[in-house]
Amino acid sequence: MSPYEPEITETSLLPRSALIDLGSNSTRMVIFEGVSRNPLTIFNEKAVLKLGKGLTQTGKLNAQGMKLALDVVRRFNTIARAMGATPYEVMATAAVRDATNGADFIAGLQNHLPGVPIRIISGEEEAEYSATGVLCSIPDAFGTVADIGGGSLELIRVKEGKVEGAKTLKLGVIRLSDRAEGNLVKARKIVEDDLKTVSWLSVGKGKALYLVGGAFRALAQLYMHHTKYPLNIIHYYTLSPAKAQEMVTWFLSGPTKEIQNYSADLLKRLEDIPYAAIVLKRLMQEVQPSEIIFSTEGLREGWYMQKVAFSVAAEEPRQQMAYEMCKKFGRSMQLPRILAKWTDFLRPYEKPSQTALRELACWFSDIGALDHPAYRAEEGYRRLLLLPSMSFNHYERVYLAMVVAMRYGADLNAPFMQPTRKLLGEEDIMRAQALGLSLRLAYTICGGTPDLLEGTGIAIEGKKLTLQHLPSRVAVMGESVKRRMSRLAQALNLKVKIAETGEECGG
Repeated sequence: MSPYEPEITETSLLPRSALIDLGSNSTRMVIFEGVSRNPLTIFNEKAVLKLGKGLTQTGKLNAQGMKLALDVVRRFNTIARAMGATPYEVMATAAVRDATNGADFIAGLQNHLPGVPIRIISGEEEAEYSATGVLCSIPDAFGTVADIGGGSLELIRVKEGKVEGAKTLKLGVIRLSDRAEGNLVKARKIVEDDLKTVSWLSVGKGKALYLVGGAFRALAQLYMHHTKYPLNIIHYYTLSPAKAQEMVTWFLSGPTKEIQNYSADLLKRLEDIPYAAIVLKRLMQEVQPSEIIFSTEGLREGWYMQKVAFSVAAEEPRQQMAYEMCKKFGRSMQLPRILAKWTDFLRPYEKPSQTALRELACWFSDIGALDHPAYRAEEGYRRLLLLPSMSFNHYERVYLAMVVAMRYGADLNAPFMQPTRKLLGEEDIMRAQALGLSLRLAYTICGGTPDLLEGTGIAIEGKKLTLQHLPSRVAVMGESVKRRMSRLAQALNLKVKIAETGEECGG
């Protein structure tokens, strides 16, 4: 028998876009695929060039960095062209705009990138792109965005989807180190003096402080390791001011032995992080924020939203991700809306914010349909926990992941759920369990078919959990339904009742 050879045809690719971010410390290229409210990165690579090293003393870009940049950008250009990226451009930031030879460097670079736009952006533009990147994943962000690079610190206010008050300071980690001549005590004084020039910082009092930039991310990652934080996702890592102060104090105290056990990428950042920690410490004193939130989305995602995905900017990113995941993994695009209504009996048990999460959970509820039955609970859990969308905070990820695991019959004490359970309180665990069991019951009744779920409904009557159904639905009320109804009632500390009704029911 001849081997089967499937016919392979070229499929139309989603549009791609690329940005090379020519920074003071590192140069990175990101290639995005599609036009989506949740940017999808298909290529992301950086090279540490330290273009801004020595700029304070010489006024010029670092010679070795410029030489390396040419090779790196040539490679990036070849990849971007091969992937058919358009729009595709290069943006240079603080080091290039401040160096006396910055314009000449860009002119030389342009000779090797014919037809590719290369822009030296202002500090204000850089701040606006960074803030737009934060708003990309946190559309209700309200407070101050601080983006630290190698050459500069950008500060800007965000409120109701808008940005204002952009300010740029020469407090990037390389620039600050050069200005302070490697002296941390001197660096503290420089930071204190520079931040005093930002008249509006105190306006951020009692609001969030959003931290963007590689040195801030590295600081967060080190502290997450130190505290054994159960989720290895920096984006949306949130600390109280007291915990953030504890983080800064811990790092500046020099935990050298502990840090040496961390990854090579983190170790490369060790000389930068003290300066980021000093900036953060003073920022918190000036701003007095309500919380500190780390964002891995910044300038590059801001560019994407402004240049590529502006047509979908008004969409709600969590909802869009839920729709996309349902379309990709689920069996029905009609059932989730019916499930949202059907599970409305849980509303009395919910916090206001959890009602929206329940509706999202309905869209994710069939996410394991294509997985092996023995692994649906665990795979569904991990799929939700590690969602590619950055618009879910850590609490939401864990809560939704637990809901999906319970929907697929996971034991509440399953080992794969233990590390992250600590991010939820006991009441939230109970709510997630009840919602997951409710969805499991619904799928047992209807087999994933919207029509069969209609004509059934659940009500809480005193201490009884009542499953109502029309006479036409009696055929689906088998033993498995009764068993899962009992499990749900047990979780809610209620008794079971199954009743036929002549009236319309269903949520």
